Amino acid sequence: MTEPSPVPFRSTGRVLLAHMRPHRRRIALGGLLGLAGAAAVLLQPLAAKELIEDLSRHDRVAGTLALLSGLVLLGAALKALSQYVLAYAAESVVLRARHRLIGRLLRLKMPVFEGMEPGDLLARVTSDTTLLRQVTTQSVVSAANGILTIVGVLVMMGLLDPVLLCVSVGVTVLVSVVVTTAMPRISRATVRAQASVGAMGATLERALGALRTVKASGAEERETAAVRRAADEAWRHGIQAARWQALMGTSAGLSVQLSFLSVLGAGGARVASGAIDVSTLVAFLLFLFYLTEPVSQLIQATTQFQVGAAAVARLREVDLLETEDDAPAVRRGTTTTAPTRPPATVVFEKVVFRYRPDLPDVHRGVDFTVPGKGMTAVVGPSGAGKSTLFALLERFHEPTSGRVLLDGRDILDIPLPELRADIGYIEQDAPVLSGSLRDNLLLAAPDVTDEELHDVLVRTRLDAFVRSLPRGLDTHVGHRGARLSGGERQRVAIARALLRGPRLLLLDEATSHLDAVNEQALRDVILEVARQTTVLVIAHRLSTVTTADRIVVMESGRVRTTGTHEELLVRDALYRRLAATQLLV
Repeated sequence: MTEPSPVPFRSTGRVLLAHMRPHRRRIALGGLLGLAGAAAVLLQPLAAKELIEDLSRHDRVAGTLALLSGLVLLGAALKALSQYVLAYAAESVVLRARHRLIGRLLRLKMPVFEGMEPGDLLARVTSDTTLLRQVTTQSVVSAANGILTIVGVLVMMGLLDPVLLCVSVGVTVLVSVVVTTAMPRISRATVRAQASVGAMGATLERALGALRTVKASGAEERETAAVRRAADEAWRHGIQAARWQALMGTSAGLSVQLSFLSVLGAGGARVASGAIDVSTLVAFLLFLFYLTEPVSQLIQATTQFQVGAAAVARLREVDLLETEDDAPAVRRGTTTTAPTRPPATVVFEKVVFRYRPDLPDVHRGVDFTVPGKGMTAVVGPSGAGKSTLFALLERFHEPTSGRVLLDGRDILDIPLPELRADIGYIEQDAPVLSGSLRDNLLLAAPDVTDEELHDVLVRTRLDAFVRSLPRGLDTHVGHRGARLSGGERQRVAIARALLRGPRLLLLDEATSHLDAVNEQALRDVILEVARQTTVLVIAHRLSTVTTADRIVVMESGRVRTTGTHEELLVRDALYRRLAATQLLV
């Protein structure tokens, strides 16, 4: 894997401005409040100077003391209000970024998604967007306020005594060399640290996603060691960044302390010579003291910007990933008993497909037709390209050459939401999402009526199962449906597809985990559906094939032959061999 590199300042700035633009008014308000608070602070040394002069003249000090106290309280109040407004804006920036990222990740093209680690994508939505909070408000606004405050302080110090100002600036310039040296190192270390956090998330997700297999294989220690190695790598890069950040922070404090000592010595000499009075020296020292905060702000803002730039780079990578169409989903009216939409016809025309240019072809000129209505079964040895047919129909992938037609239209010309609204897809492993049983059933058809839902539950033999649950349809099924058996997950997947009221139903042997009684019942349901719509099934059991209206036999990425069960038994040796082994391949 190539080592990540720091993001150019200009590129980072453009992305940050894009994130900040929707919240610019609130950010500007927070910045103005901060500047007003800084102005109140800047007036305090002048009020203190006036107080000292009043004391030396034995004048009344109540008014000056009240003014100084008021400036202190006003500065604190404005600063607190500024921090709240900016924090509100920062959280809004993060929320908007997360909304956009989540929507984009769920629309990624399947080849793009399959080339990435889910754990790393999760880290971008969680930890990287959190870092965005720092840089969009705290860093940018703190830097702007810090610079303006420093300029204001330096102007006031110059008005009080230009000689002492030169002494202060001379010491500060020496320390700036350290800051300039540390900045690029912080950037590099932070980019590596963020990449390591993503790698750690990917490694952990890999183990948790197959935890049963890990436990059954006795591999807990090995997987734990792998995750710990990734965590150690993130720790090392984090320590490198922290080392340089500490050096920058210490340099800021050291510059002010050295300036304070230098001014104290030089100012004392000037007071002794009569060049300035004591009140001027006190005011100057107070200004120097107040300079500590904006200098620290500026150093911290610079550090945060380097940290945020690493997050911006990773978020920008997601922005550049290729996504599917952005059109809104099409919602059909669902009718689970008598669809009004005609069943679909499917045609594969000389389809060639490979997953990547450097990989061999999966399909080598696939040609066959699926007429409207009825059930068509696809059989063949493992690796023949059966499941890839469904991936092409759903446009998870697109043909390398050739065409896939739905009702005579090239599916590449059909808007994705419209295409997928016509198709019900049941995967072989029947994935179930974390949440309630109702959430899973209504995933593809949220607007169905209770009567339609009950009808499908009865047809898929889920009604008795639902009655046995403590909270019925509102019972939580656990992570990836862990509280359901394999057969229950398959029935849920079938019910979910039927509720969609599809014109084309794709089944990757959806009855493979069911017992004989429920398998026969669901096969009857599928045959009933096939009288009203088009059913295309990848068959792994002979019992499924014998009830099919037509059978497509595939071998080595090509269609070998088509026909009925009886016809193929007579004329095709491969089919006879598959049938003899119950098609379990």
